[in-house]
Amino acid sequence: MHEIFFTKQADRALRRMPKATAQRIREKLNRIAVDPHATYRNVKRLQKTPAFRLRVGDWRVIYEIDGSQLRILVLKIGPRGGVYE
Repeated sequence: MHEIFFTKQADRALRRMPKATAQRIREKLNRIAVDPHATYRNVKRLQKTPAFRLRVGDWRVIYEIDGSQLRILVLKIGPRGGVYE
């Protein structure tokens, strides 16, 4: 299982959003941490970058997988339109 790390920005966004949404995001990240290279319905690889996008309702989670250290780094969490900027 991969360990999950959050950037300061992602951690702050997770703490400020509604608790139910934050819990759903944590649950989905924990599922991905078990096998990050499996195929998931709401996960897509972003173009021209090593990052992935997880869709949770209207929220998006941008993360990278570091296979050598068995960790997932959550870079950004935000609403659908603003997270890609």
